[in-house]
Amino acid sequence: MKFKIVADASCDIPEEYMKKYDISIIPIEVNFGEEVYPEGLKTREFYDKLESTGIIPKTAMPNAYKFENFYKDYTNKDDVFVITIVISMEMSTTKIQAQMAADALGMKNVFIEESACTTLAQGAIIIELCKFIDKCQDIEKIKQEFYRLREKIRLVAVINDLKYLKASGRLSSAGAVIGGMLNVKPIVSIVDGKVVNIAKCMGTPKADAFLLNNLENMDNSHSLYFAHSDNLPAVNRLIDKCKDKLDPKQEVIIGEIGCVVGSHVGAKCYVLSYFAK
Repeated sequence: MKFKIVADASCDIPEEYMKKYDISIIPIEVNFGEEVYPEGLKTREFYDKLESTGIIPKTAMPNAYKFENFYKDYTNKDDVFVITIVISMEMSTTKIQAQMAADALGMKNVFIEESACTTLAQGAIIIELCKFIDKCQDIEKIKQEFYRLREKIRLVAVINDLKYLKASGRLSSAGAVIGGMLNVKPIVSIVDGKVVNIAKCMGTPKADAFLLNNLENMDNSHSLYFAHSDNLPAVNRLIDKCKDKLDPKQEVIIGEIGCVVGSHVGAKCYVLSYFAK
């Protein structure tokens, strides 16, 4: 049995892991004002455009047709099982679109579920699940492992400017107020699938320390994941600071936040994702 993994473009999985595990991505539309990009934008082009235009972009979830167009080549094949993992239902109803597509095709060889998160936290679930599939081909055990990973994934992020989360409706106006305070670094997490403002730190060193303190509860048997929106120096700084918390064999995976999540967090965000014990 071959397992085909598919996700929406919010997962921010690095290209090398997409190739390694043959992960397919359903694109998500990004709009800059009147300019529409149905397939999204390359990461560098997106952040250059974000800076040059000053526009807060918008995204549109992939519709059922996009999933149906992908699924049709795999529908009810005896030797293929399709695993679809998408963004949190609290952020988008992408899961419903995927299920509609599968139902329209009468597709039985598919598992569709939301990640209850986004960006490389979602990607982390997918990558760790792919590692599990390499060792186990039992569909029911794979599903169980997915739900275990989803329960254990954690995400904490430093946001440079909360106006993007506020504009997209991902964070309340009250939660976004601190974003305008001088030298205050807002910290957000995802709780029950929703973006929640969990702290505010005065300055970058304290924000870094807040993120890294979370690793006291890290399960070192899984990789550690960092993502950033055009802010690799921040990630490299965090990695240098957390080396003593890592198992010698533990892999560190770095991903770029692409145009989809970048539309909602803006530039210079950096994210830590890990699996709790």
